[in-house]
Amino acid sequence: MTTSPRSTPSGGINIVELMDRAPVTGFHLKVLALCVLVAMLDGFDTQAIAFVAPVLAAQWNVPMTQFSAAFGVGLLGLTIGALVFGPVADRIGRKKVLLICTVLFGGFALATAWATNLNSLLILRLLTGIGLGGALPNIIAMTAEYAPTRLRATAVTVMFCGFPLGSVLGGFLAAKMIPLWGWESVFVLGGVLPLLALPLLATSLPESVRFLVTHNRAPDRVAAILDHVTATPGSHSPAQTYFVPEQTVSGFTGKHLFTEGRAWTTLLLWVAFFCNLLVMYFLVNWLPALLKQGGYPLDAAIYATSTLNGGGVVGGIVLGRMIDRMGPYVILGSCYAMAAAFIGVVAGAGGNAALLYPALFMVGIGVVGAQIGLNAVASGLYPTGLRSTGIGWALGVGRLGSILGPTVGGLLLAQNWAPNAILQVSLWPSLLASIAVFLLGIVVSRRARAQAQTQAATA
Repeated sequence: MTTSPRSTPSGGINIVELMDRAPVTGFHLKVLALCVLVAMLDGFDTQAIAFVAPVLAAQWNVPMTQFSAAFGVGLLGLTIGALVFGPVADRIGRKKVLLICTVLFGGFALATAWATNLNSLLILRLLTGIGLGGALPNIIAMTAEYAPTRLRATAVTVMFCGFPLGSVLGGFLAAKMIPLWGWESVFVLGGVLPLLALPLLATSLPESVRFLVTHNRAPDRVAAILDHVTATPGSHSPAQTYFVPEQTVSGFTGKHLFTEGRAWTTLLLWVAFFCNLLVMYFLVNWLPALLKQGGYPLDAAIYATSTLNGGGVVGGIVLGRMIDRMGPYVILGSCYAMAAAFIGVVAGAGGNAALLYPALFMVGIGVVGAQIGLNAVASGLYPTGLRSTGIGWALGVGRLGSILGPTVGGLLLAQNWAPNAILQVSLWPSLLASIAVFLLGIVVSRRARAQAQTQAATA
């Protein structure tokens, strides 16, 4: 279980430099579009249970409060999938795992249409969640590994916007389909679409070329992919030596998240993921109820959640470009601090919609948008041999926060806390995420300087 420096082969071609020099071509856009497609399908199936829960509660004569278990078990599945399939992808490949996970979440989403009671629903949502959780770190890794370094954050944030977009489109479709064909139609659509997309992914999505080179696999495929990346057909030969200037990894990849000076990087990244996803899922789940209880009309409370997500989509795209131009840590740390401040504004809005909606839009930028940016940051913190593991485990730890956030919100409501007091509590994890990201920037900068000094001393 070791990491070791990769020596530079004599006459070898550095594919990182080669891909960074290449212009953005239709091949790059095809990879991005296919990853966006998977993100949209992931977003639709993740949110599907929220669309149908009120209908199921009425048809099965089950109190709506019991469906919190269905929400929670889905998030548990996402956690398991991210923790398990991240390391698997670093061993057998991004594409293989992505296809396996697409079959899992598509197949079990389809099977959910035949659930007959809450127990069967819980089992199927857990299994669907495992597939969904395993897909996400791999589309992030795939997007990051094909994007030029100068555009990596932009590419990852644009791709990840497919997730909320899939949720939004799914909501509109579910609203039309359920009255016509019943709740089952939502899961039929959510299962059939991924299975129909499977042949397209299998034939059109390439394996990560960095993964192939790092693992010394399929030189003919490497040459063909590089021809497409550089838009120069026939210019790359399987006989040519290619390399990625990174440490190679052997053994259990999870262990290496804490070796070679990566321990503080990993722990601070996990703190940021945990705290921010705790706040995000708390707001997404409880914001409408808290605002309605605080005196806002029901339609205003529902529009508030849309405003939050709208700020997230806009923030994700804008922050991606800012990160590529100016670096991530000061920007994201400031966003989390801003989110905490505007959560305080929301808590004190006191029924003033003119104050509420702009504040929620800013919270969306600082929570949802910055989370999309943090995904991009995670993709650049680890070498190729650890990338899916690093992203997957950060998402897995973050999912624990996404389970805790709604749970704590429910407990505080049960204790008759005032809505504004509950909202004020949620600003503290945002401040902690801000501190973690600022410290992460310091740790990464010091580690980079130490590595540069070591390389200079051995040159």
